[in-house]
Amino acid sequence: MRAKSWRISTAEAREIQLALRDRVITEDCLTTVRWVAGVDVGFEDRGAYARAAAVILRFPELELHETAIARRKTEFPYVPGFLSFREAPVVMAALQRLKQVPDLVLCDGQGYAHPRRFGLACHLGVMSDLPTIGVAKSRLIGTHAAVPKRRGSRRPLVDQGEVIGAVLRTRTGVSPVFVSVGHRISLDTALDYVLACCTKYRLPETTRAAHRLASQ
Repeated sequence: MRAKSWRISTAEAREIQLALRDRVITEDCLTTVRWVAGVDVGFEDRGAYARAAAVILRFPELELHETAIARRKTEFPYVPGFLSFREAPVVMAALQRLKQVPDLVLCDGQGYAHPRRFGLACHLGVMSDLPTIGVAKSRLIGTHAAVPKRRGSRRPLVDQGEVIGAVLRTRTGVSPVFVSVGHRISLDTALDYVLACCTKYRLPETTRAAHRLASQ
């Protein structure tokens, strides 16, 4: 089930999230990862247009291999919890312009760590049938214990008694990121890949490369 048009109400968007969330696969269902993608979205003309960047990096070297840009009119307003309806259309367009199909996509946003368990990474994963991970800079929902300051430290992110993601320290002494399953991957595996994609900085190299391109 997918909206024929992205010009829909939040009530309709909520129904779509609830209908699609059962399609999310939270177990490892991915091949050997040789190509890892990152996606990010910037906005132009006071939000009237969305500009998405998709980048492909060779894994595990994290060398930039390919980039793609897509731009389209924004059809859905900014509403917390419904980010995918604002960003997914243009991100999908950018992904489709890549010649190399990625083995894994890291999204700058939430996945399963979402009030309806269907954030941007889940939506993109179900739409594209690609393994996806949500890597967010801030918490949307859930609680967690204090995360030790050492790189690689992690703590479960819990909402209503369910583990919905994890808080991961990607650099010693630097604020952690919030990782959750998008599609076709387990949380433990997702955490390993996110940490492998973080080198000198807090955010994965995939996200950093996509952000630079989307912001130009």
